[in-house]
Amino acid sequence: MSAEPDVVGLLRAALGDRVDTSEAAREGARADKSGHAASGAPLAVVHAHSVADVQATLRIATATRTPVVPRGAGTGLAGAANAGAGEIALSLRGMDRILEVRPDDLLAVVEPGILNADLSAVLAEHGLWWAPDPASRAISTVGGNIATGAGGLLCAKYGVVRDAVLGVDLVLADGRLLKLGHRTVKGVTGLDLTSLVIGSEGTLGVVVGATLKLRRLVPGEVCTLAATFGSVRAAAEASAAVTASGVQPAIMELMDAASLAAVHALLRLDRPTPGAAQLTIQTDGPAAVAECDAIAAVLRAAGGTVIVSRDREEGERLLTIRRSMHPAMETLGTALIEDISVPRSALPAMFDEIARVEREHGVAIPTVAHAGDGNLHPNFVFAAQPDAAGIVEVPAFIWDAADDLFRAALRLGGTLTGEHGVGVLKSRWLADELGADQWDLQRRITRAFDPLGILNPGKVFAP
Repeated sequence: MSAEPDVVGLLRAALGDRVDTSEAAREGARADKSGHAASGAPLAVVHAHSVADVQATLRIATATRTPVVPRGAGTGLAGAANAGAGEIALSLRGMDRILEVRPDDLLAVVEPGILNADLSAVLAEHGLWWAPDPASRAISTVGGNIATGAGGLLCAKYGVVRDAVLGVDLVLADGRLLKLGHRTVKGVTGLDLTSLVIGSEGTLGVVVGATLKLRRLVPGEVCTLAATFGSVRAAAEASAAVTASGVQPAIMELMDAASLAAVHALLRLDRPTPGAAQLTIQTDGPAAVAECDAIAAVLRAAGGTVIVSRDREEGERLLTIRRSMHPAMETLGTALIEDISVPRSALPAMFDEIARVEREHGVAIPTVAHAGDGNLHPNFVFAAQPDAAGIVEVPAFIWDAADDLFRAALRLGGTLTGEHGVGVLKSRWLADELGADQWDLQRRITRAFDPLGILNPGKVFAP
């Protein structure tokens, strides 16, 4: 008997109808929002509803030496949750409960499948919030946020996922359950394995629970500024000037001319001035108005045309323009959505490099940036037709342009990914940033957690 029926049979015997072998489920698990897809479909999709379901799946996987790919909502942009031929796709989406909210301790305990926005809605009833704010918050899970080490619009002031997780419950490849981290504000017992797991993209274990560090809802007003500039370099220089001024906005987003024009067309807004780039900045808290005034002065001194609003609804409308970037890119063609970070003072130079790559490679690269922390999202746009499964292969000339851009970011003291993760799309460049010795050390750490190499193989640490 072949191995495949044995694996599926064992899963069915242990988990019953939580094992889905339908073509639709298996094909759906091949891809994420990056557009990349695994070359084949997985054996089955296990829809876990409990820690016991996850443990049973991993025990069977270990016994049969079958690879397992943990998966949340499938909104990732690096291919890290894509399951292929001969693998088990382990979906955590059904584990979506909030187990505990403790306002006095500013913490919550949740399962990994809860959506970021759903968690925020419940916490708001307690006067609390969880700070990570990815643009995909309405459709991404907390577990996926943890797996990729997600960031978002608010992280310049309030931190990224790594700053907002006190502990995780982790099931190892052999089915053992570890409770990592703590429920206290301080805790330095032993090595910080919680931080190691955050951003590990499913290569160390399966996150089945998380203890989250919360904040109280920010009191005071919210002020939003929209500033337009004649060029993207001028906008980048202005954002660097805001950072250098010492004022800390909650949000500072930059859109270049191409991305701004595409979003305006999508939302049926008036066309922006040709070549104009825009900074959208928001201040909050008791000092919001004074900080807004100070930032407006910096922007005007840098040559910006500034509009200020103290109306929350108007502020959200302005931020909707930024949050509409990805659907707007879909109107231009197929986009490889990328993710690099540089020191904030290097943003102008990075935009110069993007313009150079566009010229030299003949590729359009509309770009937005979390300018408050130096994280850029260049979108490599190309024309392509999807195959029968809806998957588009990224052509070699696009990867050549991306390679040039990635190396430029590294030259400027930056990194290959600020929040999307490595997955399969960036694994070929990982050693370039880490160096051979660190790459080897990190690879050996994954083997300490997963000796058989069955957890998300081929992701992050590709040969």
